[in-house]
Amino acid sequence: MSDDVLDDALRPQAPTATAISRPPRAVREEHRRFTRIMVGGDAVAITAALVIGHVLRFGLTDPDVTGIGAIPLSYVPLSLAILIVWIPLLGVYQAYDHGVLGSGGEEYARSTRASFALFGGMAVISYLLRIDISRGYFVVILPVGTGLLLLWRWLARRLLVRERRAGHLVHRAILLGGSGAVARKLVAEIDKRPELGIDVVGACLRDRSIDAFIPGSQISVLGGIDDALDAMRLQQADTLLVTGTAGLSSEKIRQLSWALDPESQHLLLAPPLLDIAGPRTQLRPIDGVPLIQVDIPRFSGGKFIAKRATDIAAALFLIVLLIPLWLIVPLLIWREDHAPALFRQCRVGLGGRTFTMYKFRSMRPDAEQLLAKLKAEHDSSTVGNEVLFKLRDDPRVTRVGRVLRKFSVDELPQLFNVLRGDMSLVGPRPPLEREVEQYEAQVRRRFLVKPGITGMWQVNGRSRLSWEESVRLDLYYVENWSLVGDLRILFRTVKVVLHRDGAY
Repeated sequence: MSDDVLDDALRPQAPTATAISRPPRAVREEHRRFTRIMVGGDAVAITAALVIGHVLRFGLTDPDVTGIGAIPLSYVPLSLAILIVWIPLLGVYQAYDHGVLGSGGEEYARSTRASFALFGGMAVISYLLRIDISRGYFVVILPVGTGLLLLWRWLARRLLVRERRAGHLVHRAILLGGSGAVARKLVAEIDKRPELGIDVVGACLRDRSIDAFIPGSQISVLGGIDDALDAMRLQQADTLLVTGTAGLSSEKIRQLSWALDPESQHLLLAPPLLDIAGPRTQLRPIDGVPLIQVDIPRFSGGKFIAKRATDIAAALFLIVLLIPLWLIVPLLIWREDHAPALFRQCRVGLGGRTFTMYKFRSMRPDAEQLLAKLKAEHDSSTVGNEVLFKLRDDPRVTRVGRVLRKFSVDELPQLFNVLRGDMSLVGPRPPLEREVEQYEAQVRRRFLVKPGITGMWQVNGRSRLSWEESVRLDLYYVENWSLVGDLRILFRTVKVVLHRDGAY
């Protein structure tokens, strides 16, 4: 390749006739306004941390910073300088990038990295220049400032989700994919996450069928692969979402990226890894080839020891905390029908081994005998799904049992299963033996970890879930679990239980 040709290839390309128009000005202004709100909130959080640190360390006085020679400097202007540097540093770490706002832990991680980079840099500078800055001042403003930043961003995320549910601050996207089936699955995942702010307003498919819509949705199929830019103009979209099955060459993707406005439009590439969590993947570019490394899940080692220790400590704490319930609930159950309050049932757990699971009884004593009759009386549309029998108005459930189920109190005895090691606080749903008989081969991967009192199924619809969705969520947990993820599920469980979402 000649030098002239190489220079032409590396030179920034001027907009061509195929470049698409910018999205509506109102959409761009919405995002700019929210960015200004984020910056303002960050400034307030940082200022509060600086004031708290100054008052706790120095009171209402303003001592001089020692060790900088003849330059007069006190802590008030130093605090102002920290504020002036901290905000732009958040921008350098892309904490205001619209792609991460409201989309997960990366937003918090970038804010934290920027904060520690600031104080790490200040520590190095003070050491090199021999400036003696109060350690007590640093000890306060670093954790308080970082904590207030994260708290503000958590509150801002609530605001952002509310706005996006109302149709504001949303990116209009055209999906560029291979087939309608893959497009449908990706759209379904996006629809579950309104906080992402992505509204798929049309699709262009390589395997274009005669259907006017993506199967199972109201999203129009606007053409084939080559019609993507025209579709973006037609729908005034600002995002092009390309699936891994679109079959585009690197040259074609590069041409599409050149056609987008770098100031207001985005190109998202979705690899065919929908059920693999971010922590298991990392980008490994090799001479311009963006390889994605996917870590193979392990089911032993230190993190499982930590999970077991957490289970034991939390179960013991909750058992002691809930002593009043251990006394009151069995009495209420017994008074209704004078039958035992504790229900024992054989379930399948780790490695496919069976164990006895405990629950507070919420059904009539003859519930198992009535099961076959109920199955015969109800079709599949009223019993949850083809494997799990879940009847919304199950006549076998007692009056006390309905209350227990609404607030998941009937599940509490499983804390003793956790102590015994049969279960974990968080994990896949523990199935019955008759359910396991209907499992396909891949579903048995759920037995690689202990079943849980709560899990992905509990916080994503509970009894309303289809069998396919229940399996997908359980397998997703098995492949991607982490201690942080478990804590997130536990917090979400509290919210779901209080709202009685999907419980019957």
